Amino acid sequence: MAASDRLSALLVRRLSKGSLSSCPQLMQFRHTSENLDRFIPNRSAMDFDYAHYMLTEGRKGKENKKGSVSSLAKEAYLKLLTESFNMNRTRILAFKNKPPSPVELIPHQFYSSVHQSKPSKPLRHIPQTSEKTLDAPDIIDDYCLNLMDWSSSNVLALALENTVYLWDASNGSASELVTVDDEVGPVTSVSWAADGQHIAIGLNSSSVQLLDSTANRLLRTLKGGHQSRVGSLDWKNHILTTGGMDGKIINNDVRVRSHIVATFAGHHQEVCGLKWSASGQQLASGGNDNLLCIWDMSMASMHSHSQWLHRLEDHSAAVRALAWCPFQHNLLASGGGGSDCCIKFWDTHSGACLDSVDTGSQVCALLWNKNERELLSSHGSMQNQLTLWKYPSLVRIAELTGHTSRVLFMDQSPDGRTVATAAGDETLRFWNAFGSPEVKKDAPKAEQPGPFPHIRQIR
Repeated sequence: MAASDRLSALLVRRLSKGSLSSCPQLMQFRHTSENLDRFIPNRSAMDFDYAHYMLTEGRKGKENKKGSVSSLAKEAYLKLLTESFNMNRTRILAFKNKPPSPVELIPHQFYSSVHQSKPSKPLRHIPQTSEKTLDAPDIIDDYCLNLMDWSSSNVLALALENTVYLWDASNGSASELVTVDDEVGPVTSVSWAADGQHIAIGLNSSSVQLLDSTANRLLRTLKGGHQSRVGSLDWKNHILTTGGMDGKIINNDVRVRSHIVATFAGHHQEVCGLKWSASGQQLASGGNDNLLCIWDMSMASMHSHSQWLHRLEDHSAAVRALAWCPFQHNLLASGGGGSDCCIKFWDTHSGACLDSVDTGSQVCALLWNKNERELLSSHGSMQNQLTLWKYPSLVRIAELTGHTSRVLFMDQSPDGRTVATAAGDETLRFWNAFGSPEVKKDAPKAEQPGPFPHIRQIR
């Protein structure tokens, strides 16, 4: 019997048994709820008659096809017949159907809309060299002094020995604010008040002067608090906090005659750095005794030697660089001197050290980026570089070089775009380290009520 005749007989036998239906849809594999392995043949989904034919006679038919003398009409009939009964398959074994597609927790349309609304930020270009360089002759190269500060009115103050100079960033003009006598000088620290008009100047003689930069006149001199030079200053509203070589930290209320309102005793060597938190609730102080102290105002009392909240001894060198994080109020970064070289990150509520990175060189100053999660550090020895870090990964984003001596002093403009640095190489440099802040579109202003909101207007 020819292969084509045997195939016809197989089809007739299957029709007589009722194993096939004239409706092709009924020949599809059945779905089972059993948890079967996809790689084990599924008997309920296999056609044994067709499989037997393909294993025995079907292969012979293919081999003898070239020598077959069947008529074209018969071949066309068989082809149509196999297509009608879905018998043109090539696989013999049937396995379990593919696993169902995973259920999306978030519908695709919502997921794609979120990603479309927040496109990835392009990488910004960070110039490796300074934008501007000015001379700073006779600047004192001393790790415990703080000789530069940038005001909220965009004026930079820089102390060069006995003289304090002002540089107006809006027009590039420079002027002399004050020159002190040799008996009280040199100037050892400068700090602007929040109003951008009044400035405090710490002196080698242990006194502090308050000046009005607009009127260019001396307002008052604070005396009697320290026994030696005042190397660090910081403001909290009308309270001026001073740190001296005697290890004392003093809160001075500049509005009253008896200006000393609180004293903090925690350091036994010179206070190198002072920083108030943005909330004004906590004060961080670093000293030449390798100590970092956190003071909480809830524990302070009037005219008393207040106790510290945390006294941290993790640094192995003087602690000068201090910076409060602008996006997490209880996060403080601190930097150690030449034998430490580490930047440490602290939870000031618990006193825990969250992270630490060895920079390989003396840490002189720290600045947080106001617009991105980045930290800028300035260094001494080796390269005297500025290093930009990504937080919290602490990956080095860029290193800026140009100074030939340790970069002791660093501050940023009110908008956070420009960073100013001064070093022992007697240069003042300006860097575009943080980039231009994003310009936010102003929300439409609500219509302001008139002077008589309860009276109806006449139209």
